[in-house]
This record gives sequence, structure tokens and C-alpha cells, in this order.
Amino acid sequence: MEDILGTTWPVFIGITVVLFGGAAFMMGQAIAGTWRPGWQILPYGLMLGIANQFLIFALFEGPFGALVPYLINTAVLIGLALLAYRLTKVHKMVTQYPWLYERMGLFAWRPKSS
Repeated sequence: MEDILGTTWPVFIGITVVLFGGAAFMMGQAIAGTWRPGWQILPYGLMLGIANQFLIFALFEGPFGALVPYLINTAVLIGLALLAYRLTKVHKMVTQYPWLYERMGLFAWRPKSS
């Protein structure tokens, strides 16, 4: 598993999921909070993935130029950012336009029935 992740499980959980995952979550909230389109998560997520790989390389002697660990880490970060984006977008729609929309579960809204 270390060959796929490029590092050990504790380092993956600590650096990628907790540290950079928190940053990715806040990135998704910020993009949704400023009404920017969701595709903007992709370039920011790719840059965040590079920073994640560099920190793993610098602190824990992980591989810096390896493609598979970069893709896995970046996919986790983009997934967390998309989760935050959707949660924030739904929250904004139902709180800013309560006369138009009502919440339909955690990830969706619908037009308010009259």
C-alpha cells in the first residue's frame, strides 16, 4: 500500500486527509461562498495536490515526482472540496432564497411548493 500512496497510512491520514483535506474543505466553501462556478475547484485542487506532495517529500522522504501518489492524493483533496462546495451551495440557496427554495436532503434543494 505504501507504493500506491507513496507514504505510510499515518502520514497519508495526517497530511493529506487532515491537514490538506481541511484546506481543501475550506477551499470548496470559499468557492461556493463567492458564487464562483464549481469547475474552479479543479485547478486549485491540482495546485493543492502539488503542495501536499511537496510537504510529504520534504518532511517524510516521500516521492515527489511519482504520478500515482499525486493522483490519489489530489483526488481525495478534490473530492473533499466538491463535498464542501455542494454543502455550502445548498445552504446558501435555501437561506438566501427561502421564499423560492427548500432543502431536499443534505445535497439538494427544490422549488418551494405553494
